[in-house]
Amino acid sequence: MPKLKNRLPKLCRDRNQAISWHNGKRIIHGVWDSDDAKKSYKRFIAALLENPTLPLRDGKNSDVLVSELVAGFLSDAESRLEKTEFRHFKRAVGFLVEIYAELSVSEFSPKKLKVCRNQMVKAGTLCRGMVNKHVSRIRHVFEWGVEEEVVLSNVSDALKAVKDLRKGEEGTYDNPPRKEVPDEVIQQTLPFMSPTVATMVKLQRITGMRPSEVYKMTVGNIDKHRDNGLWYYSPGSHKTEEHIGKKMIPLGKPEQELLAPYLTDKKPSDAVFSPRTAMQEWKAERRANRKSKLTPSQTARDKLRAKNPADGVGEFYDKGSYGQAIKNAITKGNKVLSVGEQIPHWTPYQLRHAAGTDAEKTGGLDKAQALLGHKTANVTKRYAHAQLAIAESMARNRQNPFESTDEANVAK
Repeated sequence: MPKLKNRLPKLCRDRNQAISWHNGKRIIHGVWDSDDAKKSYKRFIAALLENPTLPLRDGKNSDVLVSELVAGFLSDAESRLEKTEFRHFKRAVGFLVEIYAELSVSEFSPKKLKVCRNQMVKAGTLCRGMVNKHVSRIRHVFEWGVEEEVVLSNVSDALKAVKDLRKGEEGTYDNPPRKEVPDEVIQQTLPFMSPTVATMVKLQRITGMRPSEVYKMTVGNIDKHRDNGLWYYSPGSHKTEEHIGKKMIPLGKPEQELLAPYLTDKKPSDAVFSPRTAMQEWKAERRANRKSKLTPSQTARDKLRAKNPADGVGEFYDKGSYGQAIKNAITKGNKVLSVGEQIPHWTPYQLRHAAGTDAEKTGGLDKAQALLGHKTANVTKRYAHAQLAIAESMARNRQNPFESTDEANVAK
């Protein structure tokens, strides 16, 4: 008979001791048949039911090892975090586990966190900003442990004493400031993108949205029923919401024309821009360029995939997949372009910079501030919260910089 994997540990007798086994470890509850042993076993089962991913030994939280804390956190966080952020957490805790895997969490201290940080710096592959973020992620793991009652609060609080690395500290380096991507470079890349990704890029460049505001957009976030000719996009959440309140992004005619094909026959909770749609577009392109005849086996696979359209592809893009889609288009283009026409590397974040810089040049700092939704002009200056009326005026008079090229391509 097969062994049950998810069975709760039993209370067993070993000579005069009451014991249980969990994850291959022997847990002693006390003298067999004593009240203390029975209470200890009940507490043990209750704690295990609350969070089965965490290790439990003798009811002593301080005996949890760093490696076990990390394993419990990653198991819990995998379903909560975006794939890219989850990968960052895995890399951050990799430095921690490499050195202190067998250390009790109660023995972890600020000095040991600084040792992990020094290893990150010595690796030479992480800029100062990323090192500071990785250290913050390690702190977050211990804060999670406090919440799950496997780390003492004084351990987590002590880690906050480790300050961020300052600019110019020995062994560190900073990446150059992010610059806007020129429109001609965007235009050069667009033909090598799927229509979905190309539309995302155009929309972000026109409106100056953050990448997350584009790839998290749902049909229900867009209000098309105002009587002033504008649509309004209200992101579910954004990082400056606590400062400027709920954000409203007015969408003029160019944006409406870009969005309209992606809003039909969808539920309010559906993604406007889905990787599934992009995958279908990619397959259609390959099918159109196919020179050999479609085989019976391929036809059968197509029918099978039609029953499961998700095919392992998510409903929404995330920070990593959106950036990777642009990177793939650049790589695809550079394979066929001559040496003098190669497309330089650029990212979705540079589109926001391009929109902000363009707005500042044509309308001044106030309009750039309104477009980007910043609380103060000092933040806007890095790119090159004004009133909503300014952004509305810009949306009404906005022109699509890609429209003329698109029409020219159709004419050809």
